[in-house]
Amino acid sequence: MEWNAATREYIDARLKDKEKSLAAYACKSADAFRFHAESEDIRPNFFHDSDRIIHSYCYSRYIDKTQVFYLVENDHITHRVLHVQLVSKIARTIGRFLNLNEDLIEAISLGHDVGHTPFGHDGERILSEFLQKQNEGIFEHNVQSFRLFHDIEAYGKGLNLTAQVLDGIICHNGEILQNHYGCNRSKTPETLLEEYQNSLNGSLKSKAMVPMTLEGCVMRISDVIAYIGRDIEDAIILKLVKREDIPREITDVLGNKNGDIVNTLIVDIVNNSIDKETLSFSPTVFDALNQLKEWNYKNIYLNPKKSSQDAKIKTMFLTVLEECMEELDSSKKVTGINHWFNSMNEAYKGKTSKPRVVADYVSGMTDDFLMNTYKEIVIPKSFGINFSDSH
Repeated sequence: MEWNAATREYIDARLKDKEKSLAAYACKSADAFRFHAESEDIRPNFFHDSDRIIHSYCYSRYIDKTQVFYLVENDHITHRVLHVQLVSKIARTIGRFLNLNEDLIEAISLGHDVGHTPFGHDGERILSEFLQKQNEGIFEHNVQSFRLFHDIEAYGKGLNLTAQVLDGIICHNGEILQNHYGCNRSKTPETLLEEYQNSLNGSLKSKAMVPMTLEGCVMRISDVIAYIGRDIEDAIILKLVKREDIPREITDVLGNKNGDIVNTLIVDIVNNSIDKETLSFSPTVFDALNQLKEWNYKNIYLNPKKSSQDAKIKTMFLTVLEECMEELDSSKKVTGINHWFNSMNEAYKGKTSKPRVVADYVSGMTDDFLMNTYKEIVIPKSFGINFSDSH
């Protein structure tokens, strides 16, 4: 079925009017850049990217990826898939109030965390240490998100997302809190590819990256807004902290419930950023947010009760990584890495080192897949079983 001429004319006119109405500092969909030329359909470029992202394999794996708390039997604890939805909603809310490009914001938000390993940041650190020992650079989830969409999805072909979306994804680091978020409008697609390569080898850390669009900045701060209060709610459910434990000097400014915290932060950043080229919090709110982030680290992320499972996670990771290194290019079929690698195109096979292939494969696992793979490795070994082609 084809769009008829009258419909195309009507939709094109509406889209042009919408673009004209955006804020002066917004990124226009007409300025979108793709690394490989293709015929666009009636959908605006960034809107089209969102469709490509949600239909990707890596997006579907959000469903069983840890956000903060893992190995917990509680369906109300936040998983990565919910976090991404929360980020998208918060970012689009800020973008709408600042009259920025919501299509671009949504695409960045939906795709920003696909590069996360099983078991969240703990798995990320283990995988980065593995690559460093192999002299193969480092691993950062935001860089891996870029890599998935640019070099891995579609069996090594990539999805040909726009440079602006890929840039917002690789620059999203939500661990960095700043009072002023500005963009680098002079950044080119070529510069973006250089940053990507340098971030893989470790010569450029993600905290040094600056987005090329203000929409990328919106998503960056929305990542913080989405997790800062939600992690507290999860920690309360798991009895790691109590609501009254949060210092009064923080709650008097931000509130002590996730809804209040989110509302305060959104209102404050919009109040201080309308018709400006940068995003800013007021000094009072930023100071309280910074204190809350530090409080979360001390009482939640580094809580001994949470870290009690660290040794178990590291053992599983190292066992699976070692097995994948041994299995790749052999006749063994325990982990499935050979099947995955053989499905990739020749371009990926020819330019990707063995350790990086293993990192790409293992980082793409869900929590359950990693645990089940670990069991497949250790249980047969305990009975002296040796897997071969017949397995």
